[in-house]
Amino acid sequence: MRWTLALLATTVVAMAAGIEAPTGFDDQSNGVTDGATHAKNKEAFDEVEKADEGLGPIYNAQSCRECHQNPVSGSSSQVTELRAGRLLRGRFQNPAVPINHGQEVIRGRSLINDRATCPDAQERIPAGNPIRALRISLNLLGDGFVEAIPDATLAALARANGGVALKVPILEAPGAGAIGRFGWKAQHASLLSFSADAYLNEMGITNRLLPTEITTVCQPQGVPQPNDQSNDIDKFAEFMRATKAPPRDEVLADSREAKIGERTFRRIGCERCHVSTFITAPAGTKINGGTFTVPDALGGKTFHPFSDFLLHNVGTGDGIGIATVEHFGGQAGYMKRSDIDLTRNRMRTAPLWSLRVRPRLMHDGGSLTIFDAILRHRGEAHAAARRFERLRTNEQNNLLVFLRSL
Repeated sequence: MRWTLALLATTVVAMAAGIEAPTGFDDQSNGVTDGATHAKNKEAFDEVEKADEGLGPIYNAQSCRECHQNPVSGSSSQVTELRAGRLLRGRFQNPAVPINHGQEVIRGRSLINDRATCPDAQERIPAGNPIRALRISLNLLGDGFVEAIPDATLAALARANGGVALKVPILEAPGAGAIGRFGWKAQHASLLSFSADAYLNEMGITNRLLPTEITTVCQPQGVPQPNDQSNDIDKFAEFMRATKAPPRDEVLADSREAKIGERTFRRIGCERCHVSTFITAPAGTKINGGTFTVPDALGGKTFHPFSDFLLHNVGTGDGIGIATVEHFGGQAGYMKRSDIDLTRNRMRTAPLWSLRVRPRLMHDGGSLTIFDAILRHRGEAHAAARRFERLRTNEQNNLLVFLRSL
């Protein structure tokens, strides 16, 4: 009952606000920047990096777009990353990964990069690390609205519905923290922090927030340090903040089946974690440790992500805790070991907006139909999944039509 009342209150306030966030797969700005600036930031997001510009030596992709483009830049894809580790006395330990014929060992990361600029830098999972997991690329469209959700809103959802609202460091505001909401482990609260992390760990490009190279094996001479001299991480963050939220399939959404299915979605308890509606903080609110002010284009907006952005154990956790050195660099000591342990078998609730353009589902991309993804839910979501199983076939089909409209 408590979570039902909380959701009802949120929805009523949202309806009263009535200022809907813009949606669209059209590559246009939501108003945070003008069209020309958004186009230039998109160019930076799409740019293919080279070794003499700082790429690698170990990396997963040569551009942000490579992992986030379906159907437009900033959306999701089928691309996965590989992670590994082991348990030591019941606690997750990152692997020690030897490269360059064992002359160097990479530590502090659970990420195993799939690519390298030379053979001697190639990473592989070393023996003694039986925990292995894939994580699929996430949609980034509309994340400016997610960044502007007040911490108090997420904390209230955690109290009412369960789930972990994890406070994480903000790289651009040393010593400050906020509730994480980006990444499969909700490891970042700020889109600038998220950009810096991805630039280093997915592309190997150092930047002012994470300036330390993972390895210098086979790195070309004369590459400036940090590699990101143009502050591309700021352009990435601004690009994401200016993207529109993913739109629904209006034809399906207006169908009788989808409308009935949405009511069933709520009735069986799916909206306990897949929260439909949020309102962003008012324009002028300072967030991210005071480093960013919510602009008019993001402030006081109602949007519909179908997620609570909290960490939950739904029986599909990958067993891997947040790698603090990897994600937070010099602020790795911000988080307590107990908080890291909390993340091991929990994943951030997957937002369901843009579900219709994702053929591979769940954190590992291992569920290939929406029906299969629902049946994988256990743990905290066990009761809702069982209610779904007990629905009549036509009720299940209506719910699936609703989900395919998102």
